[in-house]
Amino acid sequence: MPGYIPEDPILADFSARLTAEMNYSRRTATEYARDVEGFAKFLAPKGERGKIAKVLAKATPVDIRRYILQLRDRLGYKAVSVRRKIFSLRKYYAFERQEGRRKDNPAADVKPPKPDHALPRILKEVDVNRLLRTRVAGRSDLLRLRDVAMMELLYAAGIRRAELVGINLSDVDLERRTLRVLGKGNKERMVLFNRAARDAMKMYLHVRPRSSDGALFLSERGTRLSHNQAGKIFRLYADLSGITEHATPHTMRHSFATHLLQNGADLVTIKELLGHASLATTQIYTNVSLEHIRRTYDDAHPRDDEKLR
Repeated sequence: MPGYIPEDPILADFSARLTAEMNYSRRTATEYARDVEGFAKFLAPKGERGKIAKVLAKATPVDIRRYILQLRDRLGYKAVSVRRKIFSLRKYYAFERQEGRRKDNPAADVKPPKPDHALPRILKEVDVNRLLRTRVAGRSDLLRLRDVAMMELLYAAGIRRAELVGINLSDVDLERRTLRVLGKGNKERMVLFNRAARDAMKMYLHVRPRSSDGALFLSERGTRLSHNQAGKIFRLYADLSGITEHATPHTMRHSFATHLLQNGADLVTIKELLGHASLATTQIYTNVSLEHIRRTYDDAHPRDDEKLR
């Protein structure tokens, strides 16, 4: 499935500038353009939606605050999503000022909502193992082995979905069990993967068809697997696995970090593997681990059994 491509020339130019001059990934840049287009659709009557530049040029800080209220109160967006959309608008109007089309930035002083402090969701080790053992009937050897390798690698390396589909054959060293990935802000890092993922990738590579596309994971058409396609594959396996917890590819990343911490890895190592810029970001997994311990304790301690009191 093709990704979003901004049709309006000004948004297309905005997206291209983010990629070329500010080193944003193509996917992030197009998502920012999509955010700006969403704001334009909120502002414009139906008859003016084709005039995005004209609509955006008239926007005020009050319009942006109204938009935020709709996102939070009517549409139920989480704070992290609203914050991203405000940041996108700030970037867009900074771009408009640089181009001389606007003298102010109406999003500059709009205060974003405080971030939610909910702990990331993780899967228990037994549920991860159940998910990784799941197989889909009727799938060809190519698709079956590709899917297994993808699922194993998500958990083995703790990588993001965008990082997973961005891997090239040349990025993989099976002998050393290392992988080069391109993370947020186009920052490159080396990650490790386990023997289970190595074995799964070896089996997949035996059946991977020759292709002019250098991507590790290919679609049925022999081209790089898209971000959306990878998400659909994961949902298929999660639905068939029988696990009751909601799971996404990012849940595997959170589970990877938490399980490493619970099994003795230090935070600095986990920080490097995840590609976090700050150790403070990684420390959230300490809280996740403690909460997991608390739930296990509450479930296991016999004194809280009502029948015994």
